Amino acid sequence: MAIAKQPVVVLDAPDAAELAEFYGKLLDWKVTVEEDGTWAEVTSDSWPPLCVQQVEDYHAPSWPGQAHPQQMHLDVIVDDLDVAEKSVLEIGAGKAPEQPGETFRVFLDPAGHPFCLCKG
Repeated sequence: MAIAKQPVVVLDAPDAAELAEFYGKLLDWKVTVEEDGTWAEVTSDSWPPLCVQQVEDYHAPSWPGQAHPQQMHLDVIVDDLDVAEKSVLEIGAGKAPEQPGETFRVFLDPAGHPFCLCKG
């Protein structure tokens, strides 16, 4: 028997609403932000939500360095890396200076979390 159920991923951010809007656009999912702005959920009809919590004194991960380890990251599957790259840059991502592979590309979301676009 399971001790718990329905896990979700929660990302820390200096601005929960801003980061949720970014992932909402990236995934074309619905964004809901609590009234006080400190918690947001990005949801679809078929996947568990991606949640964002606002934290004081936020420090972005320093990828690939380990001064502030990433601890986790998201991989998202895309059909065309070039098309997807253009789109994520338009919605506020930054491209990481170090690109260690050819079948995926590393980007930083508006709060500095690394995420990868992976060729599907």
